[in-house]
Amino acid sequence: MTSFLSRLSQPTPLILDGATGTELDRRGVEVGLPLWSANALLTDSAAEVLRQVHLDYLNAGADIITADTFRTHRRSLAKSGYGDRARELTHRAVAVAKEAVGQAGSLSYVAGSIAPLEDCYSPHLVPPDAECRTEHSEMIHHLVEAGVDVLLIETMNTIREAAIAARLAVITGIPAIVSFVCGTDGQLLSGESLTAAAQVIAPLGVTAIGVNCTATPAISACLKELRSACDLPLIAYGNIGYADADGSWVCTDAIEPEAYARYAKTWDAKIIGGCCGTTPEHIRRLAHAY
Repeated sequence: MTSFLSRLSQPTPLILDGATGTELDRRGVEVGLPLWSANALLTDSAAEVLRQVHLDYLNAGADIITADTFRTHRRSLAKSGYGDRARELTHRAVAVAKEAVGQAGSLSYVAGSIAPLEDCYSPHLVPPDAECRTEHSEMIHHLVEAGVDVLLIETMNTIREAAIAARLAVITGIPAIVSFVCGTDGQLLSGESLTAAAQVIAPLGVTAIGVNCTATPAISACLKELRSACDLPLIAYGNIGYADADGSWVCTDAIEPEAYARYAKTWDAKIIGGCCGTTPEHIRRLAHAY
């Protein structure tokens, strides 16, 4: 299979998959907090739905699928009494993703998701540096053991935690990507700027940098700022909506796959996919657009 870095250097962008958690929810799988999408790893029946979600994204044209490891680090699992199963469930998530790739007969890559240790919308909860290093190191070790092709450090809400995870990921030799969550104002949820984030992250040797879990109409401006701050390849995958000041979910026109694809065509990113609320049909439209 063509190496990830070689494929990334080609003119056409890589197509990332779409949402996992909201898609599992749409298909009737329990995704309650704190485990969120990791609930799908606890039973064979839910894991089968997860495998079908991956397969549907692959059949829609995804070049990269994301293993369901967003909430399989020890800290999140411990909140539901499963902390001692962190390695097992991370390996299971990667295995399910690989099974889907094999069933599809595709040459797609499997990315290991590395999320913030605490709630991705609560930057004030980011643990002290020493805890971040210990826990992200364990998570990355589990993903490397399981055989992922890419380490996807995603939905990061502070530069501090992102930089710790990035340093640990880069030393594995596996391509590492860092993606930040931003508000509708284009700032990290910590209030830090994307320019500041790029200035810290780009020199660490990561493969790409970008934005996810952000309202789709706001992503273009975020990418413009990143492009002016560094020369790394960009990654972008947006939400179909956003949470307003009251915490209520507001859908944008990106709920429609065709509208989402129109936004994405303006991004000039090297990796393009979908985040919360997107579906295999969103990814199909993206794949057709390129």
